[in-house]
Amino acid sequence: MSDTVKTYKYIDKGILKSLPNPDDRAYEIKMKIPECTFLGVQEQPDFAEIYLSFYPGKTIVELKSMKLYFAHLRNIVVSYERLINIVYDHFIETYAPDRFRIVMICNPRGGISSKMTIDSDWKARGGDEKFASWEHGQQDDVWNVTM
Repeated sequence: MSDTVKTYKYIDKGILKSLPNPDDRAYEIKMKIPECTFLGVQEQPDFAEIYLSFYPGKTIVELKSMKLYFAHLRNIVVSYERLINIVYDHFIETYAPDRFRIVMICNPRGGISSKMTIDSDWKARGGDEKFASWEHGQQDDVWNVTM
């Protein structure tokens, strides 16, 4: 991997690959990126835990490509807020899931932690809020997964 620093415009969604969904019934896939490393706007390393809840449509995530996608962020200068939106857009465009939820919990910077969430089911994001009854108002954003 090159040590060249690049801006968020170089985040490459083409790295993400899909596989056919082996089942057409509704189910949820949860994925965790325990340490996503990227460069903050001051070119200082930033770290975040990312939680993905994925309700597949016709395709599922090829995990190796997802690993490569997040690894290539190490030399990308991007803000928290821009990063969560770019990742969200790339997953929606690549996989066309029935639902996609991303939660990004950023390590403290200057003594302040940040947590951001985007859910494709929200009306504000163009969703129908058809999955709200599945959760009864509760969304478990963080879970333990042995990595």
